[in-house]
Amino acid sequence: MSSRMRNILIPIIAVLLGVLVGTIIMIVSGYDAVAGFQALWNGAFGDIYFTGEVVRQVTPYILAGLAVAFAFRTGLFNIGVEGQLIVGWVAAVWVGVSFDLPKIFHLPLAVLAAAVAGALWAFIPGYLKAKFRVHEVIVTIMLNYTALHITNHFIRTVLSDGKERSENIATTASLRSPFFEGLTEYSRMHWGIFIAIICAIIMWFILEKTTRGFELRAVGFNEHASQYAGMNVKQNIILSMVISGTFAGLAGAMEGLGTFGYTAIKGGFTGVGFDGIAVALLGANTAIGVVLAAILFGSLKVGALNMPLEAGIPNELVDIIIALIIFFVASSYIIRWFIDRISKKGAK
Repeated sequence: MSSRMRNILIPIIAVLLGVLVGTIIMIVSGYDAVAGFQALWNGAFGDIYFTGEVVRQVTPYILAGLAVAFAFRTGLFNIGVEGQLIVGWVAAVWVGVSFDLPKIFHLPLAVLAAAVAGALWAFIPGYLKAKFRVHEVIVTIMLNYTALHITNHFIRTVLSDGKERSENIATTASLRSPFFEGLTEYSRMHWGIFIAIICAIIMWFILEKTTRGFELRAVGFNEHASQYAGMNVKQNIILSMVISGTFAGLAGAMEGLGTFGYTAIKGGFTGVGFDGIAVALLGANTAIGVVLAAILFGSLKVGALNMPLEAGIPNELVDIIIALIIFFVASSYIIRWFIDRISKKGAK
């Protein structure tokens, strides 16, 4: 069996195993698994409103997954997507409430502000890694907390004058559209899904079709060989983190300009950035894989909200299924071993 086919099969098998074990847990806990999955499906695709909400949830998942995947593909572990997302969210809302411009300028400016904010926040661990060999995992984790508290202070003192949340952004900076509201019975679906898809194409093009992308992957694979070949290792490390942070900042813009239309004091993390790690892992760090994994995760998250209402099953069981999927993906060595054994038996 080719390595390409093996890489496709592993996440599929991981999903099936996660659902299987989740079903067993439902049955053992005394719940009707069939009714549970039917409620899950109905909550995600049983109504056009719910489908719109799935697309809305998938949008930041794609961008957060791309942020993690891009860094992974270039040999870096960007665990700070959550912090970069938060600063991008606040930057987008700040532009959305502070300027009075025509939509053709206001919306792109707000989106650009989020991308720049995320890129600058990711530049910090990239620079420290390149210049001083400080491990990016430690720096990005700590910067998540720094981003949370700095943005909360900014919201309280600049955006809201002591209140818990900012004003709503101007309609000229909103990604929401009457077109989608009419199409999906007033779900929160917005134009950001197209930005997310475009970013997935951009990631694929950069890594697979450009010389710079080859250098980024080469540096991630072997820094010493890349330096010997004449590549600027330090510059490529910083660039990789900046691009990753740009995707994360855009994920924040999807929330600030699309889903919510404002920002508020946060008692904790949004979770989208951390879910991006799972999305990238399940998507095998490829652009198309991230999109498909985001669709799965978004469907599970939105559909789970219907399970307590329709089947009396706590929606935390979906979180267990997601955790199991991640577990089986992380245990891909075992799945790979079984696939290889089956392939060898089939070849005899």
